[in-house]
Parts: sequence; structure tokens; C-alpha cells
Amino acid sequence: MRITGYRTLTTTQHWGRSVGDANGVYGDGVVPVQVVVVETDEGITGVGLGPHVEAEAIFAALDGQDPRAVTALYDRMLRHTFKAGHAGVVFGTIGAFDTALWDIKAQAVGEPLWRLLGGNDRTVHAYASGLDIGLTDDELVAVYQVYAEHGLRAAKLKGGLDIERDRHRLSLVREVLTEAAHGARPGLMLDANESWSRKQAVRHVGELERTLDLTWIEEPVRRWDADGLAAVSRGVRTAVASGENLTGLEQFRPLIAAGGLDIVQTAAVWGVTHFLRVAALAHAHDLPVSPIGDTPVALLHAATSVPNHLVSELQGLRPPIGVAMDLHVEDGAFVLGDTPGLGIRIDETVVTPARRRTAPAPDGPHVRPDHAGRRLLAVTPGPCRSTAEGTFDTMGMEDR
Repeated sequence: MRITGYRTLTTTQHWGRSVGDANGVYGDGVVPVQVVVVETDEGITGVGLGPHVEAEAIFAALDGQDPRAVTALYDRMLRHTFKAGHAGVVFGTIGAFDTALWDIKAQAVGEPLWRLLGGNDRTVHAYASGLDIGLTDDELVAVYQVYAEHGLRAAKLKGGLDIERDRHRLSLVREVLTEAAHGARPGLMLDANESWSRKQAVRHVGELERTLDLTWIEEPVRRWDADGLAAVSRGVRTAVASGENLTGLEQFRPLIAAGGLDIVQTAAVWGVTHFLRVAALAHAHDLPVSPIGDTPVALLHAATSVPNHLVSELQGLRPPIGVAMDLHVEDGAFVLGDTPGLGIRIDETVVTPARRRTAPAPDGPHVRPDHAGRRLLAVTPGPCRSTAEGTFDTMGMEDR
């Protein structure tokens, strides 16, 4: 089998409400989703969700190669980009190609990827994550009630701008999940998205800990600040989680060595091979690993095969337009199907008309405010009116 070509697509995820974090929001809830499709001479195509940046240069490392040699080709892609730097969105493009190759490899043997990688259980425990900083109280409650109906008993909220507002919103979600679980204590996490200094992080989390039992605080300081993450971990009872924006084992090593990570995270768009290597590094240090992402289907397959997987992020319950996935959410977990490969099907006739935003928006959660980490007083995001009704759905292929 040989790799003969590739094509790129862009579709959109429609949330039906605002989504964002301490850095900003997408008020219309429309988020671009990029797709890479890899073609072979045997008619098997693989799908990877991720960026297209430098796709032509990266594909040069794959053209004519046997796609089943996935890990060797992953390193080959890294070598082809080492001068420019295999980081950021370039690393994401490598991850998208890598994911597509794993999809091809599993399809070639007629197995779902989770089974090919050595997984035994098709269920992957999940927590709810609504990208919810722009929601009103009523909207917040409505959104997490839907998660609770799908059996979710742990939730991660976006915050970091106002201690009392974070306390109030976490308490609201705690009530929703506790009621749904008939009194059982839920798991609560807060994601600050690198919006604090070290002292701000310790003070903010310490105040919340007076009345709340937090499972983890995510990205309290800058992603590369090993000493800062370690200082936060020592200064609070809550576990520190980070790593979704790190690219390459070389970026994880100093953070783990400094004691800055209690929970090691990796983003869905960085690919399967990267996740497996990060999971092995974390396991060598007795640390759990947790995938991050809106549609982390590839890492869900990979998570079944690692001994230190803790829990995976569940954001939307509806896939991007034109994308069908052989998985569903049940009893608080992703349940993977038996379709060979990743179980992703792309309807390109639907994807093309769905393109509404292909370039980055001028503002939103992808733009770091110039005053992040230097706020003197609490900040309250402006109201983002939306409806929470009808914004969630299952991911099963039978519904698409």
C-alpha cells in the first residue's frame, strides 16, 4: 500500500450559543473545524481532524510511503519540519496527518483503532466541559442539565476573571450534578487558560478551596512556566493540570521534572502518536494523562490502550457539520463503535456549503488579552445572549 495524495477540508461546529474562556468568546458559537484526508493506492482513505498549515511541505515526507509505518512516518514528518520548527499549528498539521495514517492502518486490518492499539474496553470515562464563560446563570444550568442527562458527573468550567463569580457558577453546576446523581458528590474543575500570574493563581484557587472541593485547576499560568506551575501546585490543595498546548516531549520534560504537573494533558489535534508518547512519559512518573479537545475521537481510541488514562474532555455532544462518528455518550462515558479505523465518515457535499468562517476571527478565545496576568480587579465578561435549547445531540452515525 502507498500514499498517493491528500486533500483538506474545512467545516464548522455550530454550538448554538456563545463559547469561550477568560481570553474571549465566539459570540455566535460558530467554530471552524479543519480536516485532512489522506488517500492511498488501495482506495482506503484516512481522516484526521486538525490544521492544514504547511500541509504541502509535510506531505512531502509521506508521499509514496506505506501508510502502515505510522510511527516511523511521524518521526519523518518531524524531521521534515525541524528547521521551521515543529510546533504550534505546524505540529497540529503533523498530528492531523498522523491521525489519518492510524485510521488507514486500522481500516487495512478491518479493526477499530481502539482494538488495533490494544484496548480491551471500548468505554472512555468523560467529564463535561461547556466552554461556558459567556453564559448567563440560567444558560449555564440548562447546559449542564443536558450533560447530566447523559450521565456526566464531573464538569470543568471556564473562569479566572472573578473569584466570587467562579465560586457562584461552580456551585450552580455542583447542584445540577449532585441532584442528577441523587446526592453523590460530583467532580469540579476550573480552567483559567493561562490568565493568571503565580500569586494570582494561588490566591484565586485558595479562596475557592474555602468552600469548594476542586479536582483540578487547569493552565493557571503560562504553559511553559515550569517553576510557576510547581509553585501553584505547592500552594494549593487542588491538582494542577496542563499540557494541552505543549508540542513535543521536550516541552513536557522540564514541567514534569519541576513537579509542575499533577495531571498531564494533551490536545486532540496533536495526533495519536504524540499522545501515546506523552502518556508513556507521564506513566514513567506515575502521573495520569487526560486528553483535551472538542472532538477527541482519535485520542479516545488511544486512551483505551494506556494504563494511566484518567478521564477525557467532552465538550459538544453534536459533531461538526458533515462529520459522523461511530461513538455515543452513555452513563458518563464515550462508547466507541466497531467500525474499522476511527469510525469517522465525512459527507463532503455537506461540508463545503457549511464553510462560514475559514480565517481566524479578529477576537475570541484564541487571542490573549494584553492585560492577562496583570489584572488588579475582578472582570465580568459582557453578556452573550443565546439559547441553550437544541444545542446538544448525540454523535452516533445513525443520526447523521
